[in-house]
Order: sequence, then structure tokens, then C-alpha cells
Amino acid sequence: MAGSREDATSGAGELPADPDRAIAELYAAHWHRLVRLAWLLLHDQLAAEDAVQDAFVATHRSWSSIREAGRAVGYLQTCVVNACRSAHRHQVVVDRQNTREAGAADVPGRGSLDSAETQVLYAAERASMVRALRALPHRQREVLVLRYYLDQSEAQIAEALGISAGSVKAHAHRGLARLRADLSPASPSTGLDVPDVEQ
Repeated sequence: MAGSREDATSGAGELPADPDRAIAELYAAHWHRLVRLAWLLLHDQLAAEDAVQDAFVATHRSWSSIREAGRAVGYLQTCVVNACRSAHRHQVVVDRQNTREAGAADVPGRGSLDSAETQVLYAAERASMVRALRALPHRQREVLVLRYYLDQSEAQIAEALGISAGSVKAHAHRGLARLRADLSPASPSTGLDVPDVEQ
């Protein structure tokens, strides 16, 4: 899955020393996958693209140290997750402000038009799974997206989120249990594939 694509550009010896060329190669190889990751965390196409763009800017700025450590792709993924957290915190503040306001529905900044790509993403996702995933606490959602979309190990997720492997396992367990409880009773015949909860 994602791992095979990452292997092609994650090694320090396989990327150019020049940051402009290196970022161009990383962009070509990982842009769409990282936008998809950000979309799964934010459910907003424009915000997802902004988060990934910021991640590439940060990677370019710190290229010399990242290249020496040989962890460019992991650094990008961590930047994307952190950017999504910041975007979510900002949206919480905006939502609170909008709730306090009694303004009209057309106040600038309260919505955005879906791009064609967003419409394709919505069509590709089963609506009930997306709703259930979105309803999870943010940490559980982050862990499940990194585990089952990016196919990362517990150790990789722990590094990306800055938590222990044990915490990763606990969040995954609780998140999967919540998904199974939310989805199975309501739609026993949808064919949704929720992984078994590991003890």
C-alpha cells in the first residue's frame, strides 16, 4: 500500500541535496496521498490542501536536517497531522463566534464551495463510515486514519503523534470499538469493513 510509495523517496541517499529538487520529487510522489490524509482528518478539501502545502513549506525550510536524518516522508506526515490539529482548533473558535453571532447565513467565511475532487471523494466514501469516523474523538480518528489509511505501524503512529505505542494501541482499540458499535447495529447489511478490535 502506502509503504511501497514511501520507500521510493524516503531514504536520504535517494533524494537530491538541493531542497528545491527534493521537494519537487516529494511533491510529485506524495501530494495526493497527503491531501487525502488531511481530508480524512478535516473533511474540508481547501483546508486539507492548505495543511499539506504548509507541510511542504516546513519541510523545505528544514531540509538539511531532515535529509541527514533520512525521514523526509515521516516529517511531512507529522507536519500534516499537526497542521490539521491547528486548523481544527481554529475552526472551533470560528464556530463558536458564528454561533454567538445572529448574522445572516451569507456572512463571508462560513462556507466554501466543494471542488470537483471533493465531490469525487464524497462519492467514493461510504457516508455512514465517514460520519462515524468524524464523530470519534480527534486522537482516535488520527490513530485510525494513520493505521488503516496510511498502513502505519504502532511505532510509526506513536512517533508521528508524539505519544507512546501503548497509547496508540489504546486509542485504536477504543476507536474501533466505537465504530463497530455505531455502524453494526444501524447497518448490518452495508458491507462496511470495520477491523476486528484487538485486545
